[in-house]
Formats: sequence, C-alpha cells, structure tokens
Amino acid sequence: MNIDYDHKRENINELALDMPGEPVRRLTIGWLLLALGSLVVGGLLTIVIVLSRTPYVQDIFPWVDLFHTALVVHVDLTVLVWFLGMAGVIWSINSHSGCYRCGWMALLLCITGSTIISLSPFLGSASPLMINYIPILNDPLFFSGLLIFGGGFLLLVLRGLFFSRAIGKHVTGQGAMRFGLFSALISAVTARGALLASWIGIPESIQGEYYYELLFWGGGHTLQFVHIQLMLVCWLWLATESGIASRLTPRTVLLLFAFGLVPVLMTPVAYFMYDIASAEHLIAMTWLMKFGGGLAALPISLVVLFNLVNSLRGPASPSPQRSALFSSMILFGVGGIIGFMIEGSNVTVPAHYHGSIVAVTLAYMGVTYHLLPLLGFRRPTGRLVILQPWIYASGQLMHVIGLAWSGGYGVQRKTAGGAQALDGIEKVAGMGLMGLGGLVAVVGGILFLVITFKAMWPEKRTPGTVV
Repeated sequence: MNIDYDHKRENINELALDMPGEPVRRLTIGWLLLALGSLVVGGLLTIVIVLSRTPYVQDIFPWVDLFHTALVVHVDLTVLVWFLGMAGVIWSINSHSGCYRCGWMALLLCITGSTIISLSPFLGSASPLMINYIPILNDPLFFSGLLIFGGGFLLLVLRGLFFSRAIGKHVTGQGAMRFGLFSALISAVTARGALLASWIGIPESIQGEYYYELLFWGGGHTLQFVHIQLMLVCWLWLATESGIASRLTPRTVLLLFAFGLVPVLMTPVAYFMYDIASAEHLIAMTWLMKFGGGLAALPISLVVLFNLVNSLRGPASPSPQRSALFSSMILFGVGGIIGFMIEGSNVTVPAHYHGSIVAVTLAYMGVTYHLLPLLGFRRPTGRLVILQPWIYASGQLMHVIGLAWSGGYGVQRKTAGGAQALDGIEKVAGMGLMGLGGLVAVVGGILFLVITFKAMWPEKRTPGTVV
C-alpha cells in the first residue's frame, strides 16, 4: 500500500480528491469521530432548546437559564466543533504523512477542549453570554476548554499549510480542489489573526458581554469564509461522485476559489482603517461577509445547480450524495435570501444563519456517506440513506421559515418561554412551525448518526467464518 495514496484517478480533470493510505487514513478517522461525537452531544441539547421555545410546550421548561446554557454548548458543539472537525477530516485527506505527530497532537487538543466545553455546565460553569459566532459561559473552566480547542485548531491549520499535497504545476481537477482547501486554510489563518488583533485592540474601558462581542466579531465573520470554501469543495466533490458532469474547467474552478479569497484578504483593511470598537468596523466586517461570500459561491452554485437539474432528466439513480448536494444548495439559497431581509435583532437573524450553516452540514453529511467505504467502513445503503438528507433539510427549512415569519412580526432572538411575547396568532403560528421543523430536523439528524455509526460498527461474523 502506498503510504500517501491508495490509488489515483484516471481522469485528472475530475473535481474530486484521492484517498490517503496509512497512516493518514487513521488520522482522518480520528477527526471524523470527533465531528460525529460533537453532533451526538449537541443533538441531545437540541431537544431541550426546541421544546423550550415551542408554544404551550415551553411552559414545561420554565428555566430560561437552562435554555441559554444549553444553547451555548449546543452552538459551540454543532457549529464550531462539528464544522472544524470536518475541516480536519478534509484537510487530513489532502495531507501527506509529514509531521504526523503534529496531526495527532492537534486532534488530541481538540478532543480535550471539546470535552471540557461539553462537561463545563455539569461542573458548575454558568453565566451564559449569547455572543455572536462563539457564545460562551463566563467561567474559567469553559474558557480553558475553548482555549485548548483553539490551540488544537491552530496546530491543525499550520500542519495543513506546510504538509498538504501540492497543487501541481499543471492545473488538474484535483489541483483545483486542493487550491480550494488551501484557500480555506488561508481564511483560517486570517480569522486567527483577526481574533488576535481584536484582543490587542479592544480598549481597556470595555468590559463584560460587549467585550466578548467585539473579541469574536472580526474573527467570527472571517471564519465563515472557511466554511464557505470547504462547502464549495464538498459541492464539487459530491457532484462528481453523483455522476454529474461538470461544465467548469479546473482553471475556472481555481479562479473562482481565488475570487473567494478577496474578502478574506480585505479583512486586515477593516482593522487598519477603523477602530475595533467603532460602528464602522462592525459594519465593514458584516458587509465583507454579506457580499463577499457570493464571489465564489454564486457562480459555482449556479453551474452545479444547472448541471444537477439537467441530470435529473437522465437515467442516473438517486444517491445520498445527490440528495445531500441538492438539499444543501436549497438551504444555502434560502439562508442567503433571508440574510437580505434582516431588520433589527429578531429571529430573522437565526433564520438566516440556520439556513447557511445547515447547508454546510448537509454538504458534510453527503461527504461522510461517500468517505465511509473509502476509509474502510461499510457503504451505507438503502432508501432511508437517500431520504435522510431530505428529512433533515425539510425540517430545517420549516424551522427557518418559521423563524423568518416570526421575525417579521418582531419576535426577538435569544429569548425563550414567556420572554418571547407570543401575543398574536401570527407569532404563535410562526414559532409553532419553527418548533415542528426543529423536531423533524432532530429526527433527520438522529437518522444520520444512526446510519453512520451502523456503517462504522464492526460487522458480526458468524462462527466458522474465514477471515
């Protein structure tokens, strides 16, 4: 077995990635287990969160502090740890065996940090602060977990920068995909730099919740470009593995990924031009994410969507990869449209980012199904595997539409129970749809975990079986 790759693709223009051999394969599996574990714990907390905001049912959950504490850990696990864990999966696939111990050290630090984050509420951590991007529990134990996880992620990124597979002298399909992964690494480094610049530049007079809001604002916005670039890599990969012919040449794909880096590289400008505590700085970072995210996403998504719709006319059979791709693109489009409807701090805001982050999650789900047999596990099969992305996506779509509808009637974000002031039938209907959709999405998420862990579970052998 080749230590770097098990095989190479015959068609060098295919927009896909080759699978690594040992020992990189084991490291990739480790990151996958971290990502899946974060969904398990975060998913359990989802049930508490959804029920605590659903009309009539919410009266059974009167503990608003419990809602906020659960929401903090849920968001950090299902967005931060899940997304960056899957980033570790994809970056590891694209790495060679250099600095192998660095990869395992990064994974160990991330596992330790996420474990502390998960256990901190049960070990006395409280004082939830609903900060954008990275909500926190204002407690030393929680912060220690967050710092350890951040250290592991930084080591993961540095290893990716120096030990990833080369793009190559000639632009092939795999080379273009590798450049997309490299652009995500550059975005991650920039996000860490923005976090450091914010920490240094925040005036000492600013304390409390607003301090942490400013601390994570710039880095949090820039981190979204990591997710977008990786999601686009997944879309192209899923399209290829679904048998959807690409009308994008490798050079065009590489150029579009380069365009996606433009708003990332403009992030330092926002720091040099404006004070971190100024309204201009906050607005500049928001506009970079709001409009810059479409530089690469829009043209790639339009071409992939066009190819996908055309492929539906052909004889190709359904697949979980195709289901995940189509549903991911729908949620990303809905989330993007809602983003331009935001006015004020109401539940339209979570409607927007739920659509966007669920799109990334669906792309990762599809890639997970594709990777399982390539990593040595069983291939998920059956009609339920094809339906699972649609079940999850339909629930999230109801969840998002319910939030957007309620936001139009002024229901405030980051509230639960009676604090939501559901004093009209429109608000009740909207939040009721949100609750129903959330429960359907929970079912879809559970199905994904059951299907995945079933495929990963060692197969029982009957007595007398020859190995």
